[in-house]
Amino acid sequence: MTLSPRSLHVPSARFASKPGFKLALVFALLAATTSIAPATHLLAEPMAGQARGTAQRVVHGKVEDKDGAAVKGAVVYLKDGRTNSVKSAITDEQGAFRFVQLSLSTDYDIWAQNDSHKSGTKSISSFDSKADITVTLKVDK
Repeated sequence: MTLSPRSLHVPSARFASKPGFKLALVFALLAATTSIAPATHLLAEPMAGQARGTAQRVVHGKVEDKDGAAVKGAVVYLKDGRTNSVKSAITDEQGAFRFVQLSLSTDYDIWAQNDSHKSGTKSISSFDSKADITVTLKVDK
């Protein structure tokens, strides 16, 4: 839309007094504004997406007994090496567990416990760049 000096003239009082003129003027300004706004929205979008695009990791797997059978109801612990906070999950019927939204830049320790039996602790390193990690934990039962 190009503006010329003629398009910027003030309408005469004859047009301004007609019913609906002000409403038409508002709609014209709104139409001109919305045709510009999407272009600026598209320019700003990639920057916003890049700012919040942090890589995340998923750790999932299975808890098994010494014979390889799934252990239902085992508690799996995941310890954050930076904050020392511990998350836990309980295995399902197939002995499966899952932890999501984990940082790629953090080391984790993971182990399972069922009754008084505990698996060995496995480490997940921040140097491992895989976003999807599968772990099998064995508990003596």
